[in-house]
Amino acid sequence: MKCDQKSCASCKSSGEKKSREELLSCKLSRIRNKVLVMSGKGGVGKSSVASYLALGLARRNGYRVGLLDIDLHGPSIPKMFGLHGKLNITAEQEILPYEYGPNLKIVSIESMLDDTDSAIIWRGPIKHGVIQQFLADCNWGDLDFLVIDSPPGTGDEALSISRLVPDAKALIVTTPQEVALSDVRKSINFCRKVDMHILGLVENMSGLFCPHCNQFIPIFKTGGGRRTSAAMKVRFLGELPFDPGVVEGGDSGNPLLNGNGHTPFVKAVGDLVDSVLDNLGENPGHGTGEQHNIDRSIAEN
Repeated sequence: MKCDQKSCASCKSSGEKKSREELLSCKLSRIRNKVLVMSGKGGVGKSSVASYLALGLARRNGYRVGLLDIDLHGPSIPKMFGLHGKLNITAEQEILPYEYGPNLKIVSIESMLDDTDSAIIWRGPIKHGVIQQFLADCNWGDLDFLVIDSPPGTGDEALSISRLVPDAKALIVTTPQEVALSDVRKSINFCRKVDMHILGLVENMSGLFCPHCNQFIPIFKTGGGRRTSAAMKVRFLGELPFDPGVVEGGDSGNPLLNGNGHTPFVKAVGDLVDSVLDNLGENPGHGTGEQHNIDRSIAEN
């Protein structure tokens, strides 16, 4: 049964929740869609894809979105959003996520460290416990989407999500060249082994639109993601072109979507959001703001 409390700390039955697993189940019941963004190898722009997907969703239809960074050894989400300082903890020991705009909440391990340059040297069981804490002890509230940014590969973090969030769906990021695609196939097979539903495959850095002549330059080849999707029988969600503005926005903590530009990248992000909504069974044109909340309430009751 779905919990209808604003906070688990205020829940009248909280004293009956004897285990972390029960608390986790209660928190997850308040999140409609969970999307794990993963990749077979590093350097494919996975954190950028997770960030822009979360930000794009938060600007659609009044959707409430959480962005959880579980890249424990190399967290980059706070930097990309220009977030500083440590997260606050309530008197009930709940972690309060950053509020980025009206509809986006963000949590990262970097925002809980005294020294953000310190190295995280943890083994698998500790990582699992930290990820469980992020899910169970954060005050996420009611969310339409939780986007989870994981480290490259198919290691402890992805395995923990498959166990802790059994209804999570994987969005796999690749670049067009074969060296990346070979690792993506491993990610696809990982998902199938642990029975994680695959939402689809995204090809990032699928070429550059020259800012001077607007000609398309396939700097890492192109089309490899679409061919791999067909060969591995997974959905192809779209292509995101390389855009120097993404790099500049990430370094300055000001995502490209904050501007008013209509670049090929911004359009491609919009198309990716549409594809994700379609494949999750959401309707991109389904009302906005208050009307969306009314419709959701009717559907749930």
